[in-house]
Amino acid sequence: MYNKIKIIIASIPIIAMASCHKKTEHTFDESFYTVSCPIQKDTVINKEYVCQIHAISHIEIRSQERGYLQKIYVDEGSVVKQGQNMFQIMPMLYEAETEKSKADANYAKIEYENTKILYEKNIVSKQELALSKAKYDKENANLDLSLTHLKLTTIKAPFNGIIDKFHVRIGSLIEEGELLTTLSDNSKLWVYFNVPEAEYLDYSERIRKEGGQKVKLIMANNEIYNHDGIFETIEADFNNETGNIAFRATFPNPQRLLRHGQTGTILLPSHLKNAIIIPQKATFDILDKKFVFVVDKNGIIHSKQITVGIEMPHLYTVTSGLTVNDKILIDGLSKVKNNDKIKTHFQPFEKVLSDLINLQAE
Repeated sequence: MYNKIKIIIASIPIIAMASCHKKTEHTFDESFYTVSCPIQKDTVINKEYVCQIHAISHIEIRSQERGYLQKIYVDEGSVVKQGQNMFQIMPMLYEAETEKSKADANYAKIEYENTKILYEKNIVSKQELALSKAKYDKENANLDLSLTHLKLTTIKAPFNGIIDKFHVRIGSLIEEGELLTTLSDNSKLWVYFNVPEAEYLDYSERIRKEGGQKVKLIMANNEIYNHDGIFETIEADFNNETGNIAFRATFPNPQRLLRHGQTGTILLPSHLKNAIIIPQKATFDILDKKFVFVVDKNGIIHSKQITVGIEMPHLYTVTSGLTVNDKILIDGLSKVKNNDKIKTHFQPFEKVLSDLINLQAE
């Protein structure tokens, strides 16, 4: 399972080491309490956003003519190429109309040519010639219309894609505009996710400066999709009810693994400058506020309120209330109270983090 937010601290080389060695037992006098100092580092975290996956083209295939469905050339779930035949509506009525239109057009042509000869011999007026030409043009237009209707009885794929389920079967009487199936081009995917306003301001500024940013996708089975996407587009308007705005990332899909309508989770990197980081277990709550115990140079502890920025596995970022020079109590918070004097044992932050990882592994 992926946690809500994941952290990358490039210069703390203790994670791999912690997983390769058994935990070393350190024994101290029970009267000694472990203290450590926060660290301050540039940090990259991955924020998670629930997302909806859409094909770049997803359309309904509908009949443009009325008639009985005579043939289905493809199958549900099959891949089709642009221009490939998909459905055939019985064309006999439209073929008959086309033949009639051809005959009418030929008759009008002969009539126009005869009228033209008579006009050249000054037997008929120029107006009669114009009327004959207009009738000829009208019959040609009717022929073009009949040919178009006949052509539309064969329904072809407008682009490369995957066919969804059929809504009709062979022999069905199809009405004009009736839904036959849907077609999805999922060679690329548009993945939409909603971002709060405060985070939108940070990301939009970063896009303006750096251009498109790579993002990752966690699929429904909690596996990371093996192609990175590019976060590149922000919709125009905020949702007034939620205070969020939709972002869009584009992912390649060469193996056609992902399909239109799936869900997942976007991992979007967020860069924190000079973030102060402490272990979660060094904090305690009073009502809705968080505190730590700070130990002064005389070994006396003082409760101090802090403001937590981002929650990570085992860790918090602190936006106010602490400095990197403060010594904070790591263990035994429930055994002490404000203004107690204690004996302390200092551990570097790296060792504290290593112990947390080992504890999780057990």
